Parts: sequence; structure tokens; C-alpha cells
Amino acid sequence: MIAVFIKILLAHLIGDFLLQPTKWVIHKEANKVASKYLYFHVLLHFVVTMVLVWDLQFWKMALLITVLHYAIDIAKIYTTPLFKNTAIPFFIDQTLHLIVLYCVAYYGNIIEHSIGLIDQIDWALVTAIVFVSFPTAIFMGKLLEAMSKQIELDHKSLPNAGKYIGIIERLFVLAFIILGKWEGIGLLIAAKSVFRFNDLKESNSRKLTEYILIGTLLSFGIAIVTGIIYAKF
Repeated sequence: MIAVFIKILLAHLIGDFLLQPTKWVIHKEANKVASKYLYFHVLLHFVVTMVLVWDLQFWKMALLITVLHYAIDIAKIYTTPLFKNTAIPFFIDQTLHLIVLYCVAYYGNIIEHSIGLIDQIDWALVTAIVFVSFPTAIFMGKLLEAMSKQIELDHKSLPNAGKYIGIIERLFVLAFIILGKWEGIGLLIAAKSVFRFNDLKESNSRKLTEYILIGTLLSFGIAIVTGIIYAKF
């Protein structure tokens, strides 16, 4: 079953990303259900699925995947204008496709398999990942709040960019610790220092330098401690 799931997942990735030109996407958004490329797209999914599975007896399941793919795509096309952030319907669309593929691959024992997957979840790891993401970002914001008020920024940056950079770097640190690749943390610190060098050089602000250094060390420190605690479980 896992082999079937991998094959139909690969077919989805090929059909939805590799073999779907931007021209098709634009035409579908403009013409919706009347777009000829919508039907080319779903037909392509059926063909690629059948080729990869390479089993004529699978045609009914491939057809089911194709029909549901069409329905999900239609729903996405008509609901996307309702969202300010078009990334939301995109990820909902992809999630629904994955659920369909999972249900098709494991339709015979989907409940038992789903329960088995849940039982295999490492909840300590999930907790560690969640902790070093947004909760730590909030904690750090509170800890550094007094310092941040003393920093005068004379350049614009993306909204919440610093927060997301911190989250990503802590996730990398946590992954390096779990994998036992401590040298990766040093590489990450060096890379961040290189990217930050120009900002610090241009600002010529001792306070900003100290603020960034404290924030970086605090961020890495929390991630390292979290990784060590997880490794002790």
C-alpha cells in the first residue's frame, strides 16, 4: 500500500506542478469551469497515475482520484477570490488532494492504518518543535521588549521577518541536535553573521549590534536546551 501511495503521490506532483504550465493556471482562473485546460489537467492526472501504477485493474481508483481532483480544483477556482491571502486556498487544495490519495491508497484498512500512524507519533518531538516556534518567539519578544524600544531602525523590513527567521533558525538547530550534527549549528551561526554583517556595518549602531547578538544567542540557546532535553527522553 505504501508503494501505491508513493506512486499516486508522485503522479500528483508531476501533474500538478511539473506538467501544469502557468498559462494553464491563468486560463483556468479566468475561464473557470469553461477552461479547456482544466479538463486537460485532470485528464493528464489520470494518464500519469495509470502509467506510474502500471496496473489496468487500478483504473477505477485512478478515475475516482481524477473526478475528486476535478471537484477540488473547481472549488479552489471559485473560492480563491474570497481570500485576501491566496496561499490559504492553495494549501487547503493540496491538503484535500493528499487526503484523497491517502484514502485511495489505504481504503481497505484506512482506520487501522490511521490509528497506527497516530500511535507512532513522537509527542515529545512535536512538543519540542511547537515550543521553539511561536511560543519561544513570544517569550523572546517579552524578554527583549525593553531593549527593542531603545533601537532606532532607519530601514524598512518585511513584516515579522525577524520572528520567522528566528523560528526557522531554531528549527534547524533542533534538527541538528537531534541528528547529532552539532557542527551544523556553527555553520548556521556563521551564515547568519555573514548576512547580518552589512546591516550592522551600515547602521554603525552599537546598540543594534548588541541587540542582535543577544537575540541570536538567546534564540540559539533556547533551541539547544530544548534539543538536549528532548534527547534525554
